[in-house]
Amino acid sequence: MTNSGKLLIITAPSGAGKTTIVRHLLETIPELSFSVSATNRPRRPMEINGRDYYFLTTERFREMVEQGAFLEWEEVYTDQYYGTLRSEVSRIRSEGKVVIFDIDVQGALNLKKEYGDQALSIFIQPPSLEALIERLKNRKTEDAKSLQKRIDRATQELTFKDAFDQTIMNDDLNQALSSARKIVREFIGPSDLH
Repeated sequence: MTNSGKLLIITAPSGAGKTTIVRHLLETIPELSFSVSATNRPRRPMEINGRDYYFLTTERFREMVEQGAFLEWEEVYTDQYYGTLRSEVSRIRSEGKVVIFDIDVQGALNLKKEYGDQALSIFIQPPSLEALIERLKNRKTEDAKSLQKRIDRATQELTFKDAFDQTIMNDDLNQALSSARKIVREFIGPSDLH
């Protein structure tokens, strides 16, 4: 399979729709395999360990940082860590699949720097900061303090959109999904799966 060295990095501020787009790409492009990130944040009610994230204790996360287990990691919010496990990327690549990441902006920049032309980085842009704030509020997954942290971070992350290979405006979900499929298919090439 010719795709095994390629990586696809999907990034956006929280609430821009990157997870929806990543799930769609996984459902429609069989060559892709999702890189599950690790975090020490509490698991939300619908999340499953090993599918959505590898949920680690803060102590275990820090031990794994010391052991060099992460390709990249970051303290995204105070005492809240996220990272990409080397073992996860190796596992997917050994299966001959294209690794797809759903990752925060700083993590995406780090991965792009690590992999260069092997990786395609796509920034999902919300229609406006106001629309993004409304989406975050409508999730009802955050308390007021946590919501404000996400809004502050999103405002800062939007300034990095030009650092990525492609930008997809997510003001019309169907159009954004179509654009994402087209960009990804061009990057990984025609399917050789039958």
